[in-house]
Amino acid sequence: MKTANQGALGRFPTRALGGYDRTMKATIERATLLKCLSHVQSVVERRNTIPILSNVLIEAAGDGTVRVMATDLDLQVVESLGAVSVESPGAITVSAHLLFDIARKLPDGSQVSLETADNRMTVKAGRSRFSLPTLPRDDFPVIVEGDLPTSFELPATTLAQLIDRTRFAISTEETRYYLNGIFLHVTDEDLRAAATDGHRLARYTISRPDGAEGMPDVIVPRKCVAELRKLLEEALDANVLVDLSASKIRFTLGGENGVVLTSKLIDGTFPDYTRVIPTGNDKLLRLDPKSFWQGVDRVATIATEKTRAVKMALDNDRVTLSVTSPDNGTASEEVPADYKSSGFEIGFNAAYLKDILSQIEGDTVELHLADAGAPTLIRQDDKSPALYVLMPMRV
Repeated sequence: MKTANQGALGRFPTRALGGYDRTMKATIERATLLKCLSHVQSVVERRNTIPILSNVLIEAAGDGTVRVMATDLDLQVVESLGAVSVESPGAITVSAHLLFDIARKLPDGSQVSLETADNRMTVKAGRSRFSLPTLPRDDFPVIVEGDLPTSFELPATTLAQLIDRTRFAISTEETRYYLNGIFLHVTDEDLRAAATDGHRLARYTISRPDGAEGMPDVIVPRKCVAELRKLLEEALDANVLVDLSASKIRFTLGGENGVVLTSKLIDGTFPDYTRVIPTGNDKLLRLDPKSFWQGVDRVATIATEKTRAVKMALDNDRVTLSVTSPDNGTASEEVPADYKSSGFEIGFNAAYLKDILSQIEGDTVELHLADAGAPTLIRQDDKSPALYVLMPMRV
């Protein structure tokens, strides 16, 4: 296992690559190159005021490995791949999106030659030939990881599930920057992930992995979460190594020659979300999440921006969903349910309610309600690792 201080600079020596000259020549299978570029280019922003941030760094080593790296200064991804051959070791930077678009359009099964000379990179495959401008690799910025004292492993499927069950609740409001990510923290027994935008809360709990004890509370930014989830899709049968400090986090997928994603963490304090999780809601509604979702979806068809709320009228063993729109009229639907408490009405944002219901995989969802003005607790059952809280709307 790598120690924390063998950081990005140690693994990807960009500032002082004295052993390489400026020319580079390597041949890579088109499918291998395309897969790698598809991983790294999405980190690169389409518009950059700093030209080199539009580029990927390509480093070919004498042992036949090629490393490709991209960054936006907050997030960096490094992927290693095996070349068909490396005729001349070296390193250069070239436009990420341009090289990706070229690789996408090259014929299946072709071999791609990358050769640098005189500040240009020549890309050849079959009868195609491209000459692209480059920038020197010495100018390419690297996130200095520093010491990453907390280190643990998680199955990729667990990490993917943790992300899927929480990320929809991440806030997109830039002014509340500390809500723009997934909050990770440990208790004596658990590792918990939480996200909230002030209207809804999602929390997912797993057993605390070995090595996570004493872990600092961290907020993983939204973009890092999105990029990590894409990478996990191709590594679901493996484990992911997680190394972190209070300011940086690194995910290693596929071992030493796999993909390494490093991100700065959000520098802020996540609110004490446990205070909004209701514990005394005494009205229990049980129903099928799929038919509930479909009912909400149907009546919300007539909702407008101003009338996003769907009203739920609860009665003995049934829920009547309704939407009233000044412009589009009214809609209602009755959904069978298991409900034995006193009847009342409550309103929710239809989109937020659907988001939560789509996370429930079983045949039953539980809504623990109090009154029309209090937050509602939603979960599959009391053994479910996922828990949701939804604030009501006035209807």
